[in-house]
Amino acid sequence: MASVKEMLKSGETVVGVTATVGGDMNFLGDSGYDFVLFDTQHSPVEVKELIPTVAALRGKAATPFIRVSDNRADLVCFALDAGARGIIVPMVNNAEQAKRMVSYCRYDPLGERSNAGVRGEWGEFDSYRDYLDAVNENVVIVPMIETREAMENIDAICSVDGVDVLLVGPSDLSIALGVPLDYESETYQAGLDQIAEGCARHGVVPGMYFIPPGMDPNFYVEKGFKFFTLPWNEWAVAGVQEGLSGITR
Repeated sequence: MASVKEMLKSGETVVGVTATVGGDMNFLGDSGYDFVLFDTQHSPVEVKELIPTVAALRGKAATPFIRVSDNRADLVCFALDAGARGIIVPMVNNAEQAKRMVSYCRYDPLGERSNAGVRGEWGEFDSYRDYLDAVNENVVIVPMIETREAMENIDAICSVDGVDVLLVGPSDLSIALGVPLDYESETYQAGLDQIAEGCARHGVVPGMYFIPPGMDPNFYVEKGFKFFTLPWNEWAVAGVQEGLSGITR
Protein backbone atom coordinates (compact mmCIF):
# COMPACT_ATOMS: atom_id res chain seq x y z
CA MET A 1 0.00 0.00 0.00
CA ALA A 2 1.29 3.45 -0.92
CA SER A 3 2.24 5.82 1.88
CA VAL A 4 0.49 9.14 2.34
CA LYS A 5 3.62 10.84 1.01
CA GLU A 6 3.53 8.72 -2.15
CA MET A 7 -0.20 9.37 -2.59
CA LEU A 8 0.33 13.11 -2.31
CA LYS A 9 3.14 13.03 -4.87
CA SER A 10 1.02 11.05 -7.33
CA GLY A 11 -1.93 13.42 -7.07
CA GLU A 12 -4.29 11.07 -5.27
CA THR A 13 -6.90 12.36 -2.84
CA VAL A 14 -5.89 11.57 0.75
CA VAL A 15 -8.74 11.23 3.25
CA GLY A 16 -8.31 11.00 7.00
CA VAL A 17 -10.34 10.96 10.18
CA THR A 18 -9.90 12.65 13.55
CA ALA A 19 -9.55 10.63 16.74
CA THR A 20 -8.39 11.02 20.31
CA VAL A 21 -7.02 9.06 23.28
CA GLY A 22 -8.84 5.78 23.72
CA GLY A 23 -10.23 5.70 20.17
CA ASP A 24 -10.64 2.28 18.57
CA MET A 25 -7.55 2.09 16.39
CA ASN A 26 -8.29 -1.52 15.47
CA PHE A 27 -11.33 -0.17 13.65
CA LEU A 28 -10.11 3.21 12.40
CA GLY A 29 -6.65 1.97 11.44
CA ASP A 30 -7.98 -0.47 8.86
CA SER A 31 -11.35 1.09 8.02
CA GLY A 32 -10.18 2.61 4.73
CA TYR A 33 -8.99 6.04 5.88
CA ASP A 34 -5.50 7.02 4.77
CA PHE A 35 -4.55 8.74 8.02
CA VAL A 36 -5.78 9.26 11.57
CA LEU A 37 -5.37 12.78 12.91
CA PHE A 38 -4.89 13.48 16.61
CA ASP A 39 -5.40 17.07 17.73
CA THR A 40 -3.59 18.61 20.70
CA GLN A 41 -4.41 22.24 19.89
CA HIS A 42 -8.15 22.40 20.56
CA SER A 43 -8.41 19.45 22.92
CA PRO A 44 -7.39 18.81 26.54
CA VAL A 45 -4.96 16.10 25.39
CA GLU A 46 -1.20 16.53 25.62
CA VAL A 47 1.04 14.94 23.00
CA LYS A 48 2.62 12.42 25.37
CA GLU A 49 -0.82 11.12 26.35
CA LEU A 50 -1.24 9.92 22.77
CA ILE A 51 1.68 7.47 22.85
CA PRO A 52 -0.33 4.26 23.47
CA THR A 53 -3.10 5.25 21.04
CA VAL A 54 -0.64 6.10 18.27
CA ALA A 55 1.29 2.89 18.98
CA ALA A 56 -1.93 0.95 18.39
CA LEU A 57 -1.79 2.07 14.74
CA ARG A 58 1.44 0.19 14.09
CA GLY A 59 0.85 -2.32 11.33
CA LYS A 60 -2.39 -0.63 10.34
CA ALA A 61 -3.09 0.92 6.95
CA ALA A 62 -3.80 4.42 8.30
CA THR A 63 -0.90 6.76 9.04
CA PRO A 64 -0.82 8.69 12.35
CA PHE A 65 -0.74 12.49 12.14
CA ILE A 66 -0.57 14.86 15.11
CA ARG A 67 -1.51 18.53 15.21
CA VAL A 68 0.61 20.24 17.83
CA SER A 69 -0.60 23.35 19.62
CA ASP A 70 2.24 25.66 18.59
CA ASN A 71 5.26 25.87 16.29
CA ARG A 72 7.76 24.73 18.92
CA ALA A 73 10.64 22.30 18.59
CA ASP A 74 9.76 20.41 21.79
CA LEU A 75 6.12 19.85 20.81
CA VAL A 76 7.04 18.66 17.32
CA CYS A 77 9.71 16.38 18.78
CA PHE A 78 7.24 14.92 21.29
CA ALA A 79 4.76 14.21 18.49
CA LEU A 80 7.33 12.54 16.24
CA ASP A 81 8.78 10.55 19.12
CA ALA A 82 5.24 9.37 19.90
CA GLY A 83 5.11 7.84 16.44
CA ALA A 84 3.54 10.49 14.23
CA ARG A 85 4.49 10.26 10.57
CA GLY A 86 2.92 13.60 9.77
CA ILE A 87 3.01 16.90 11.66
CA ILE A 88 0.46 19.71 11.48
CA VAL A 89 1.29 23.13 12.93
CA PRO A 90 -1.39 25.85 13.29
CA MET A 91 -1.14 29.50 12.31
CA VAL A 92 1.92 29.39 10.06
CA ASN A 93 1.94 32.88 8.57
CA ASN A 94 5.21 33.31 6.70
CA ALA A 95 8.19 31.53 5.20
CA GLU A 96 10.37 31.93 8.29
CA GLN A 97 7.82 30.16 10.45
CA ALA A 98 7.48 27.41 7.82
CA LYS A 99 11.27 26.97 7.73
CA ARG A 100 11.36 26.57 11.50
CA MET A 101 8.63 23.96 11.35
CA VAL A 102 10.45 21.97 8.67
CA SER A 103 13.66 22.15 10.67
CA TYR A 104 11.91 20.84 13.80
CA CYS A 105 10.62 17.85 11.80
CA ARG A 106 13.93 16.78 10.29
CA TYR A 107 17.15 15.33 11.63
CA ASP A 108 20.59 16.80 10.94
CA PRO A 109 21.82 17.84 8.39
CA LEU A 110 18.40 18.95 7.10
CA GLY A 111 17.02 20.04 10.45
CA GLU A 112 17.46 20.23 14.19
CA ARG A 113 15.22 17.49 15.52
CA SER A 114 16.72 15.92 18.61
CA ASN A 115 17.55 12.23 18.26
CA ALA A 116 16.03 9.74 20.70
CA GLY A 117 16.60 6.48 18.86
CA VAL A 118 14.37 4.80 16.30
CA ARG A 119 10.85 6.14 16.69
CA GLY A 120 7.66 5.17 14.93
CA GLU A 121 7.09 2.67 12.17
CA TRP A 122 9.47 3.61 9.38
CA GLY A 123 10.72 0.16 8.32
CA GLU A 124 14.04 -1.64 8.72
CA PHE A 125 17.37 -0.16 7.69
CA ASP A 126 20.96 -1.29 7.19
CA SER A 127 22.36 1.66 9.11
CA TYR A 128 21.20 4.34 11.50
CA ARG A 129 22.00 6.99 8.89
CA ASP A 130 19.58 5.24 6.53
CA TYR A 131 16.87 5.54 9.19
CA LEU A 132 17.55 9.25 9.69
CA ASP A 133 17.48 9.89 5.95
CA ALA A 134 14.25 7.91 5.54
CA VAL A 135 12.50 9.98 8.21
CA ASN A 136 13.75 13.21 6.65
CA GLU A 137 12.45 12.13 3.27
CA ASN A 138 9.10 10.64 4.30
CA VAL A 139 7.75 12.68 7.20
CA VAL A 140 4.74 14.68 5.97
CA ILE A 141 4.98 18.36 6.90
CA VAL A 142 1.73 20.32 6.99
CA PRO A 143 1.62 24.00 8.01
CA MET A 144 -1.86 25.46 8.50
CA ILE A 145 -3.07 28.51 6.58
CA GLU A 146 -5.60 30.42 8.68
CA THR A 147 -4.95 34.16 8.38
CA ARG A 148 -4.79 36.99 5.85
CA GLU A 149 -1.05 37.24 6.49
CA ALA A 150 -0.61 33.61 5.52
CA MET A 151 -2.60 34.13 2.33
CA GLU A 152 -0.42 37.08 1.41
CA ASN A 153 2.63 34.83 1.87
CA ILE A 154 1.33 31.75 0.05
CA ASP A 155 4.10 31.70 -2.56
CA ALA A 156 6.85 32.18 0.02
CA ILE A 157 5.48 29.45 2.31
CA CYS A 158 5.02 27.01 -0.59
CA SER A 159 8.61 27.67 -1.68
CA VAL A 160 10.02 26.32 1.60
CA ASP A 161 11.73 22.98 0.94
CA GLY A 162 9.97 20.21 2.83
CA VAL A 163 6.44 21.61 2.90
CA ASP A 164 4.07 18.95 1.55
CA VAL A 165 0.58 20.31 2.25
CA LEU A 166 -0.90 23.71 3.08
CA LEU A 167 -3.84 22.93 5.32
CA VAL A 168 -6.71 25.40 5.53
CA GLY A 169 -8.26 25.87 8.95
CA PRO A 170 -11.80 26.51 7.67
CA SER A 171 -13.20 28.25 10.75
CA ASP A 172 -10.27 30.57 11.42
CA LEU A 173 -9.82 31.42 7.75
CA SER A 174 -13.48 32.30 7.34
CA ILE A 175 -13.26 34.58 10.39
CA ALA A 176 -10.10 36.23 9.05
CA LEU A 177 -11.86 36.89 5.74
CA GLY A 178 -14.79 38.55 7.50
CA VAL A 179 -17.34 35.81 6.75
CA PRO A 180 -17.41 33.74 9.97
CA LEU A 181 -18.35 30.11 9.21
CA ASP A 182 -20.00 31.17 5.92
CA TYR A 183 -18.24 28.51 3.93
CA GLU A 184 -20.35 28.96 0.82
CA SER A 185 -19.77 32.72 0.50
CA GLU A 186 -18.04 34.11 -2.57
CA THR A 187 -15.41 35.76 -0.36
CA TYR A 188 -14.47 32.51 1.34
CA GLN A 189 -14.49 30.48 -1.86
CA ALA A 190 -12.33 33.09 -3.59
CA GLY A 191 -9.85 32.78 -0.74
CA LEU A 192 -9.72 29.01 -1.20
CA ASP A 193 -9.13 29.46 -4.93
CA GLN A 194 -6.24 31.81 -4.16
CA ILE A 195 -4.68 29.21 -1.88
CA ALA A 196 -5.18 26.37 -4.37
CA GLU A 197 -3.62 28.43 -7.17
CA GLY A 198 -0.62 29.30 -5.02
CA CYS A 199 -0.08 25.66 -4.10
CA ALA A 200 -0.35 24.59 -7.74
CA ARG A 201 2.42 27.01 -8.70
CA HIS A 202 4.84 25.23 -6.37
CA GLY A 203 3.72 21.60 -6.41
CA VAL A 204 2.30 21.72 -2.89
CA VAL A 205 -1.01 20.01 -2.07
CA PRO A 206 -3.80 22.23 -0.69
CA GLY A 207 -5.84 20.63 2.08
CA MET A 208 -8.82 21.25 4.35
CA TYR A 209 -8.76 20.41 8.04
CA PHE A 210 -12.39 19.34 7.63
CA ILE A 211 -15.07 19.48 4.97
CA PRO A 212 -17.84 21.81 6.20
CA PRO A 213 -21.04 19.97 7.17
CA GLY A 214 -23.46 19.55 4.30
CA MET A 215 -20.89 20.27 1.61
CA ASP A 216 -19.76 17.72 -0.97
CA PRO A 217 -16.10 16.68 -0.55
CA ASN A 218 -15.81 16.40 -4.34
CA PHE A 219 -16.56 20.12 -4.63
CA TYR A 220 -13.25 20.70 -2.85
CA VAL A 221 -11.43 17.95 -4.72
CA GLU A 222 -12.36 19.67 -7.98
CA LYS A 223 -10.84 22.88 -6.61
CA GLY A 224 -7.61 20.96 -6.02
CA PHE A 225 -7.94 20.21 -2.30
CA LYS A 226 -6.79 16.62 -1.99
CA PHE A 227 -6.07 16.24 1.71
CA PHE A 228 -8.83 16.46 4.33
CA THR A 229 -10.66 14.68 7.13
CA LEU A 230 -14.18 13.29 7.16
CA PRO A 231 -16.18 11.97 10.14
CA TRP A 232 -16.88 8.26 10.51
CA ASN A 233 -19.81 8.08 12.94
CA GLU A 234 -22.70 8.43 10.49
CA TRP A 235 -21.12 6.01 8.04
CA ALA A 236 -20.59 3.46 10.80
CA VAL A 237 -24.19 3.76 11.93
CA ALA A 238 -25.40 3.43 8.34
CA GLY A 239 -23.30 0.28 7.95
CA VAL A 240 -24.74 -1.27 11.10
CA GLN A 241 -28.27 -0.41 10.01
CA GLU A 242 -27.66 -1.90 6.59
CA GLY A 243 -26.40 -5.10 8.18
CA LEU A 244 -29.37 -5.36 10.53
CA SER A 245 -31.83 -4.65 7.73
CA GLY A 246 -31.03 -8.03 6.18
CA ILE A 247 -32.07 -9.96 9.25
CA THR A 248 -35.60 -11.26 9.68
CA ARG A 249 -36.79 -9.90 13.01
